[in-house]
Amino acid sequence: EAAGITCSMSRRGNCWDNAVAESFFGTLKAELMQERDFATRIEAIAAITEYVENFYNPRRRHSSLGYVSPLMFELQHAGARIAA
Repeated sequence: EAAGITCSMSRRGNCWDNAVAESFFGTLKAELMQERDFATRIEAIAAITEYVENFYNPRRRHSSLGYVSPLMFELQHAGARIAA
């Protein structure tokens, strides 16, 4: 309050306020992190970057996007905007 910042969440522990992020982190934990230990922070960052850039965005299909990857979804909608 003193800094003039307003909290965007309704209450502590309410995961529904940021359901998209919560869903992504759950998927990341299940598909990449489960039973895996990283020796360093750099190793963890490299693995997460690899997962997001080379699997999650370009290849992993999402039911909420009509079973296409986020990259394909963006390309389809960019094409629709250009044609319009």
